[in-house]
Amino acid sequence: MKHKIGFNALSRNNAERKALKRNMVTSLFRFERIETTKAKAKEVQRLAEKMITRAKVDNVHNRRLTSAILFDEAVVNKLFTEIAPLYADVNGGYTRIIKTQNRLGDAAEMAILELTKKTEKPEKKAKDKKKEDKKEN
Repeated sequence: MKHKIGFNALSRNNAERKALKRNMVTSLFRFERIETTKAKAKEVQRLAEKMITRAKVDNVHNRRLTSAILFDEAVVNKLFTEIAPLYADVNGGYTRIIKTQNRLGDAAEMAILELTKKTEKPEKKAKDKKKEDKKEN
């Protein structure tokens, strides 16, 4: 019997699997959308959901726990200041997996893992727009 098999090993040892998840969840919070295989997306989704839930309460303890997983302090700051407040009134379901076509090389099932709510990008200032107009002319 296969008892206590609570995760997908992803054909990697423990250290490689941990590094893979840390890289992917950091990229997810940085870009808010990543494309990967379906199996990896399901594993990363579990970790991302737990981190967003923890980031809803902004205190030193939660910041240190998330900093131990995420590689970039700017991403930690974005998680606590921009992403978590979007989900303050939501109890789960922060990410979604959208299945896409199979990969050409090995026919692996591909999927897009993304946050359900998007953070707003800051609008470009009027000076930046004028500079872009000059470059186009």
